[in-house]
Amino acid sequence: MSSKEQDSLDEKLNRKEAHRIIQFLGGRTSLFVLFSILLIGLIILVYSNVAFIFYPIKVFFSNVVLPIILAAIAYYLLRPILRALERLRIPRIWGIFIIFIGLVGLITLLAVLVFPFLRIQFTNLVDEFPTYFKQMLIEIDRFMRSSLFATYYEGFNININQILESGLGNVGKMIADAVGGIASGVTSFISALTGFVLSIVTVPFILFYLLKDGEKLPKMILKMLPPRLRDDAEVILKDADHQISAYIQGQILVAICIGIMVSIGFLIIGMKYALLLGALAMFTSVVPYLGPLIAITPAVIIAIVTSPFMLVKLAIVWTIVQLIDGKFISPQIMGKSLRIHPITIIFVLLTAGSLFGVPGVILGIPGYALLKVLFSHLFALLKLRYNKYEPDEKMHYEQLKE
Repeated sequence: MSSKEQDSLDEKLNRKEAHRIIQFLGGRTSLFVLFSILLIGLIILVYSNVAFIFYPIKVFFSNVVLPIILAAIAYYLLRPILRALERLRIPRIWGIFIIFIGLVGLITLLAVLVFPFLRIQFTNLVDEFPTYFKQMLIEIDRFMRSSLFATYYEGFNININQILESGLGNVGKMIADAVGGIASGVTSFISALTGFVLSIVTVPFILFYLLKDGEKLPKMILKMLPPRLRDDAEVILKDADHQISAYIQGQILVAICIGIMVSIGFLIIGMKYALLLGALAMFTSVVPYLGPLIAITPAVIIAIVTSPFMLVKLAIVWTIVQLIDGKFISPQIMGKSLRIHPITIIFVLLTAGSLFGVPGVILGIPGYALLKVLFSHLFALLKLRYNKYEPDEKMHYEQLKE
């Protein structure tokens, strides 16, 4: 075959492949692709010029999202209890009232017994933390001047006393500026606090209706869809429900186990503020990778100031807790329900944190899990569509997979 014939054959194959891609996207000619691009550009242009119209919608969602998320988390935590009560032949509405009474009792017990003690420990830690931090810098400076790196360290001409004095002065200036900022922005602060309180107050009402009618919600959504889409939508909703339920229930149980183990371990080695540090480890453990780093930082500072041996004991306790969690607790409770690569988790946390701050860090992983479920099912449907336009059965996705 000559080179011209080969070039002609390649050109025909390319045109055929391009036509197949256009059919795969739902069109018949290249004008379809051009029209789609122009339509997308027009939508972006119009939205950029009339974005102010959507501001009320943005305000509405910003006020509604927080209570809905909190109520949804509580719903997935309490739904197994409600189902267990129903298996005992207790009517759903009475089961909901029993759950609410139990929640009120639990919150009252925590408010009377646990929260005051943690508040005292937190206040003391905040008062003493500048002293701990200053003493830690002094200990590090002393260690570096007597270590093998003393020559290199002294070459930097670091004066720790001067740094501490200037740092304390800057802290005083920052406090003064913060007080002035609070005084000038007290109106916005009160407004934000009022919105947060109202959001928290609405959570029990949303939770009540979720527990009462939450099982009916997927069926209501399916009824609003065309009949041809209902089977696929039902699979997506069930998979998404399973992912959210497994993540929330598993993550809360893992966090409680970590908090208990850290508190017991710190009490055994005689660490100050053991219960407060255990509670901090419990709350921050919901953030993968970054949470343990945040939790251990104040513990390391306190251990360095206390004694070098306390730092060794802290390292032992923390290593044991992480090993137990990584080898026994998390695999048994969480399993592999999310199936997310660690590198993906890190990128998701960084991106969600940059876009949405602390809520993004906390909700980034379950949000990614939901998107993964949605796009995996959509990709499966697109593969079926591609098979429809692929004349060679040997090139179908099912055949290639085998």
